[in-house]
Amino acid sequence: MIPSVLPTYSRAPLSFVKGEGSWLIEEDGRRFLDLGAGIAVNALGHAHPALVAALTEQAGQLWHTSNLYEIPQQQELADRLVALSFADTVFFTNSGTEACELAVKMARKYFYDKGQPDRTEIITFSGSFHGRSSAGIAAAGSEKMTKGFGPLLPGFKHIEFGDMEALGAAITDTTAAIMIEPVQGEGGIRPVPDADLKQMRALCETHGLLLIFDEVQCGVGRTGKMFAHEWAGVTPDIMMVAKGIGGGFPLGAVLATENAASGMTAGTHGSTYGGNPLGCAVGNAVVNIIGTDAFLDDVNRKAGLMRQKLEGLVASHPDVFESVRGSGLMLGLKCKATNSDVVAAGYRHEVITVPAADNVIRLLPPLNITDEDIAEAVSRLDQAASSLAAS
Repeated sequence: MIPSVLPTYSRAPLSFVKGEGSWLIEEDGRRFLDLGAGIAVNALGHAHPALVAALTEQAGQLWHTSNLYEIPQQQELADRLVALSFADTVFFTNSGTEACELAVKMARKYFYDKGQPDRTEIITFSGSFHGRSSAGIAAAGSEKMTKGFGPLLPGFKHIEFGDMEALGAAITDTTAAIMIEPVQGEGGIRPVPDADLKQMRALCETHGLLLIFDEVQCGVGRTGKMFAHEWAGVTPDIMMVAKGIGGGFPLGAVLATENAASGMTAGTHGSTYGGNPLGCAVGNAVVNIIGTDAFLDDVNRKAGLMRQKLEGLVASHPDVFESVRGSGLMLGLKCKATNSDVVAAGYRHEVITVPAADNVIRLLPPLNITDEDIAEAVSRLDQAASSLAAS
C-alpha cells in the first residue's frame, strides 16, 4: 500500500523537532550539528531571533494579499537586492524551480520581442541542477533527472562542464542564452573557474546572447560574496536565487537587467504567493544581516578556518577522503569511501552532511556558525571517518 506521503524521498530515520543556531534536536533528545542547513537554506541557522521577530510581527499584521496589489515589503526587498547587485528589476517566486522557469521564459521572450523568435536555445552543462520542473530537468538533461518524464521540453543544448571549446562551437543563430551555476551544488561542489565565467561573458557579448547564472544554492553570501559571480568580476543578464534568501521561509527571485527583462510586460508572468508580505518580511531580515561587508568578511574568515580543519581531516583519513573543494562555506569533501556511507556515519556521530554527485559530501553550514561549532563539527566528522576505517 502506498504511504500517505508520496514516496519520492529516501529519508534518513531522523525526526527533528527543534533547531537552535547550528544545531538540530531530534525527538529523542539527541543534538546534531547541522552542516546541511536544509540544503543551503537556513543561511542564518535555526530560530535566528531577527528572523523569528520579522515573521512574528508580520504574521500578526498581514499574511497574504496577492500581487493584484502593492506589497510594501516586496518593494523594500526588491530595492535592497537591486542596490546589492547588477540588477535593475526583481520578480519574486516561492522557490528556485520557479525562478528557473521565469529565467527561461525571460530569455526566450527577450528575443521574440526583438524580432528573433527562432532564438530559443539555451546552452547548459553536464552536472547541472536547475530544479525539477519540466524546464529544469530538460535544462539539466541527465538521465537521472529525465528518465521516464518524456517528451522533454525542447530548446536546450548540453555540453560538458569545463569544455570551453565545445561551448564556443555550440553557439548558433538559434542560441538565446548560456545558463550555468557559478558553483555546482548537486553536481558535486564544482566551482566554475573565474576565467571560464569571463569567457562566457565575452561570448555573450560577441554573439548577442544573454548570460543566466543560477545562484539558487551558491548565492546570498554562501561563497563569501553576496553573489558567487562577484569573485570573477563578471555580471549576468539574468540570475536566479532562492534557498538562503528566505533563511528557511520559501522564497526565491529572478534578478535581471532592464534590457534582459524588457519582454516581461504586464500579463506575461505571475505568481499567487510569490513575494507575499510574510516571505518578504523574512527576506528583508535576511538581507539586512547578510548583505553587509562585516558579515561577509566573517563568512570568509570562517571559511578559511573550516577549510584548514577539513584539509587536516583529509590528511588524517586518506582511505576515506580524497580532497576538499568549493568556495566560502559551500564546501565539499571528495570521498574515497562511498559518500552515502560517510553521510550515514555522520548521522551516527550526530553531524549532518548532504550527499552530491561525483562521490562528494556537501558541507553547507549556517553562515553564522561559530568557530567552536566548526571545531566540533570537524571533530565529529573525524570520529565518523575513524568508524568507517575501522569497519
